[in-house]
Amino acid sequence: YYMGINIGAFGGPIICGYLGEGIDWHLGFGAAGVGMLLGVVQYVWGWRHLGDAGRLRGREAAGRAQALRALWAGTAVLAGLALLLLALQAAGLLALSIVGIARAAGVIITVLVILYFAYVFLLGGLDQEERRRVAVIPVLFVAAAVFWSGFEQAGSSMNLFAERLTDRNVLGWETPASWLQSVNPLFIVLLAPLFGSLWLALGARNPSIPVKFALGLAQLGVGFLVLAWGSTYAAAGGGVSPMWLVVTYFFHTTGELCLSPVGLSSITKLSPKRLVGQMMGIWFMASALGSLLAGLVAGLIESLPLPQLFGTVGLIAVGAGLLLGVLSGPVRRLAAGVN
Repeated sequence: YYMGINIGAFGGPIICGYLGEGIDWHLGFGAAGVGMLLGVVQYVWGWRHLGDAGRLRGREAAGRAQALRALWAGTAVLAGLALLLLALQAAGLLALSIVGIARAAGVIITVLVILYFAYVFLLGGLDQEERRRVAVIPVLFVAAAVFWSGFEQAGSSMNLFAERLTDRNVLGWETPASWLQSVNPLFIVLLAPLFGSLWLALGARNPSIPVKFALGLAQLGVGFLVLAWGSTYAAAGGGVSPMWLVVTYFFHTTGELCLSPVGLSSITKLSPKRLVGQMMGIWFMASALGSLLAGLVAGLIESLPLPQLFGTVGLIAVGAGLLLGVLSGPVRRLAAGVN
């Protein structure tokens, strides 16, 4: 699964990047829209093969109808709030900015996650073993948010590095900067089977979940430290070799393979069965929070020297990995045998 979704991630930047940078950005974004439409068509066409997968179970028809009404009501409320904010901005009563929205969204996500875990621990009816296992999830949430806040620099500060400071000439033709976005998914397609085989081969010596997360954070940090080193040459003038980014993406990919698929699996195992769906939503909120932080950090690219920016991100990631590594023993014991 994880390898498969990255096949599309490999082709996307090549097609959209070529059209966008080489011809017109309307074509680039249009191609992305066509790809998304084809994905929806394939999903609808294959719907009949899913059977009862994903359907609400253990409820009568009235209960399912009530759940669907709640879903639509929540969607309507969110849409209404969005329209209200847009109307207030159009009337000049509310000043919205990208940075302001990102900061507000980050605060909202953080508060919602804290309130959710407080509700689960206090009113979720957890037994002792469930309580211990669920206590691991906030630790993984924070680690994942830190990881994605660095990893998602790929589409912002790292892509600007590729565009402005990297020598991309191949036989007299300058390749699109966005093509370097395909390096990470290519590495995933190549390395995912190796990592899967490695975890199986290790057997009883397989690292615990927090250790794998710590390794993922540390490798992310090493990748940024490599890029900080390369950016010192770029700061001195002239474009640097794209190999600096390739090596950085290699470490980011190995870190991702230690953290992301492991996180998806661990959330399903650590969560009580009745809460798996909600906990998966919380897991992806870590990605959302990390992406917001990544955008805010990337905004510093105009005010901070690149070696300082990338070096700081790298040191924070390595430090977070070391801290989680130190705490891996207590966290593993809380997991109560889940690996």
